[in-house]
Amino acid sequence: MGEHPSPGPAVAACAEAERIEELEPEAEERPPAEDHWKVLFDQFDPGNTGFISTGKFRSLLDSHSAKLDPHKREVLLALADSHANGQICYQDFVNLMSNKRSNSFRQAILQGNRRLCSKALLEEKGLNLSQRLIRHVAYETLPREIDRKWYYDSYTCCPPPWFMITVTLLEVAFFLYNGVSLGQFVLQVTHPRYLKNSLVYHPQLRAQAWRYLTYIFMHAGIEHLGLNVVLQLLVGVPLEMVHGATRIGLVYVAGVVAGSLAVSVADMTAPVVGSSGGVYALVSAHLANIVMNWSGMKCQFKLLRMAVALICMSMEFGRAVWLRFHPSAYPPCPHPSFVAHLGGVAVGITLGVVVLRNYEQRLQDQSLWWIFVAMYTVFVLFAVFWNIFAYTLLDLKLPPPP
Repeated sequence: MGEHPSPGPAVAACAEAERIEELEPEAEERPPAEDHWKVLFDQFDPGNTGFISTGKFRSLLDSHSAKLDPHKREVLLALADSHANGQICYQDFVNLMSNKRSNSFRQAILQGNRRLCSKALLEEKGLNLSQRLIRHVAYETLPREIDRKWYYDSYTCCPPPWFMITVTLLEVAFFLYNGVSLGQFVLQVTHPRYLKNSLVYHPQLRAQAWRYLTYIFMHAGIEHLGLNVVLQLLVGVPLEMVHGATRIGLVYVAGVVAGSLAVSVADMTAPVVGSSGGVYALVSAHLANIVMNWSGMKCQFKLLRMAVALICMSMEFGRAVWLRFHPSAYPPCPHPSFVAHLGGVAVGITLGVVVLRNYEQRLQDQSLWWIFVAMYTVFVLFAVFWNIFAYTLLDLKLPPPP
């Protein structure tokens, strides 16, 4: 996305510290990774206590202030001041110099944030188009100014938001292929051959496990595909730019699987098509994050944006409900279910909210994350056993396979 015209208002990269020659061993003798930071730290901690006193640390920074990013200097001092005994520990030193985030680091920054008196990111002038886009994404998705500055300074567009773009392109490609082969682009689901596709989830074929995921590549028609694509590009791509493909992919796939499993439990005779489970997981998580952090979200027209997203979701959900109860083109099999939407929402306001709230922190350290993972796992296991035994026990009459 290009280089910033001047050092950003947040924490600079570790390369700045590497230019302080007096603090470094010679390049050919430099130890690897954290051993390097340990050597530097031990120079000012001869007693090997694991801490540097605030006074010694201030003297160190003052003596090299001309060669150190002033924002990094301020944050280091904020870290030191955040400790009750006026010392900075080795791990905080490593986290800052290696550009890592941790819970202790976040707390230290928040407690010492009064020292970070640089102007708000919105007041930065002279930004090019790509920099304004990054700033816009930061304000759209992150509620804390320190996180927005950190993201703005560190984002490199490498890797790009490939997950959402790839999924969207695949969905469009499959739709176009089906449109040509069926000779129908509007309400494709009414075509007699539509359910014969091996990607659609069908209750009689529920033993074919891939169908619980691949149904996202089959849409009921261009009106169905259009709304899903718009939502996942407008919401999913910015979220992936901030939180990365791993986190956003996890929420999306969890919503997709929860959607098909929810249909298999609550609407047992209906097939499932469309990516609404994953899309609704992302959108509902994003909207819930905005509501929970309303005062901190500084995006323009946030109320209008929420209204537009809710209107689009309501239109798509209403279309799905109408279609479910519309006379089927191939009785006795009904049209696709709308319950997958609800499964996606449930994932979004549980797993999704935790993922979006904990920007650049390890989810493994979050107790609420583990609670929701346990709940999701229990639901999946319940749905699997339900699919194995419930249909026989209930003696349910299923529509014939396509």
